[in-house]
Parts: sequence; C-alpha cells; structure tokens
Amino acid sequence: MSTRAKAMIAWSSGKDSAWALHEARRSNEFDIVGAITTVTDKFARVSMHGVREELLMAQLDAAELPIVVVRIPYPCPNEVYEREMTVAMQQAKARGITHVIFGDLFLGDIRAYREAKLKKVGLAPVFPLWLRSTDALARDMIAGGVEAHLVTVDLKKLPSTFAGRRFDDALLSDLPAGIDPCGENGEFHSFVSAGPMLKRKIAVRVGETLNRDGFAYADLIAA
Repeated sequence: MSTRAKAMIAWSSGKDSAWALHEARRSNEFDIVGAITTVTDKFARVSMHGVREELLMAQLDAAELPIVVVRIPYPCPNEVYEREMTVAMQQAKARGITHVIFGDLFLGDIRAYREAKLKKVGLAPVFPLWLRSTDALARDMIAGGVEAHLVTVDLKKLPSTFAGRRFDDALLSDLPAGIDPCGENGEFHSFVSAGPMLKRKIAVRVGETLNRDGFAYADLIAA
C-alpha cells in the first residue's frame, strides 16, 4: 500500500492539466488516484473545451485515471458551479484524498481562488507548472511528445481559423503578438490525444467549427 498522500487532478482534457499530471507523476510525491472534470450536461461536453464526453472517457482511460464527473447546467451560474464542486471535493476528502493538482501557470487570482475554496473543504492545492516560462513550457510539451488540437478559441483574441489546429511549432510561430503560447489568458483551450501521460494515442479527426457565445469550437470526433 502506498504511503504517499492521495491526490486527484483537476482535469480539463487540455495540455496544461495533462502536463501537470506528467510532472506530478515524475515527482512521485503523490499517489494520484483520479481526475475531476466538469461536463456541461446540455451538450455532454467538457465545460469550456467543448470536447465530447466519449473522448474525455477514452483519454482518461488511456491515462489510467478513474474520473469524477461534475455535471453542470448551461448556462451555469457561479453559485451552482461552486456548490457542485464543493460537494465533489467533500466526497473526495471522504475517500482519503488530501491534495488536488492543477495545471495553472501564472494567474495569481485563479490560484488564490482555488486555495481559498479548497481550504474551506480541508484540501491542499498543488501547482506543478507554476511560474514556468510559458514559451519554454509550450515547446517542452511539444518536444516531449504531446499531441493536441485547439478545440476552443476566444474570438476576441484569435480568429476562428485557429480552432482545430494542431498545437505544434507551426502554431506557436503563427500566434499573434501578445498571445500567450500556452493560452493561459484564455486565448484558447486544447485536447490532448497523445503524450507521455497517456498509455496510448486517442485517434481523432477535426469536424465542423461552431461559433457560440464569442468562442469558436472545433468538434473533435473519434477517428
């Protein structure tokens, strides 16, 4: 039996949470026993990322992580989101989990929010990627074998043509000035289909792009 503290990872299906899992596993500090993801019930898709639920399940099966799905409505008032997340975190604590791993990079207000919410439940947050150079980190991910597509693009920051593109060196070169290479300011979100945190590749193809609520969503489909 492991003597390491039990942790679960806040899983978005994107590259930052995937790389945070990779780094946390390499550190061997925690026994990572599951992943927690919010899914928007109306669409059966990962919230904000718009990834089909079946792809999420295939991804976490490849990551060998049991999943806790927190289902939220659309639209979702913040108080409903916080209520559902609090219940999920309380249940995690009851299972002996003491830490939650996040893929946040540098947004101090987001970190403070997570710390405050978890403190109320009695859990501790972990930020394996905190304050790393996002340019270097993006290139490390690509060099490390991460294969990902941009699934959501904020149309205030990038044109819809970026939706569906691979997260690779060509994409980084094409990003306009002022756009974070990891999309940490919300410029884009991604779905990881391969990488060192997955036991096998998830075959996907890019379907149609839908514009909704100021975002462009590229529909990834199991290939």
